[in-house]
Amino acid sequence: MSMETLEFVIHPDGRVEEKVTGIVGRSCTEVTAAIEEKLGRVIDQKPSSEFYAAATQEVTEAVTTQASQW
Repeated sequence: MSMETLEFVIHPDGRVEEKVTGIVGRSCTEVTAAIEEKLGRVIDQKPSSEFYAAATQEVTEAVTTQASQW
């Protein structure tokens, strides 16, 4: 299991860049929601491969479960 980390870069113009690692799937949005609310408006989001990893796994599990019920 990898370590869950949140990294913040504060740019001279006031923009805050946030990078989440070690959290698989959409749960990263739950982890960062309160922080983002305090920071202000979110301008851009770029999901990482970890974000999509769980979605792929969930779809595979759903297909496997449905196929085994036939």
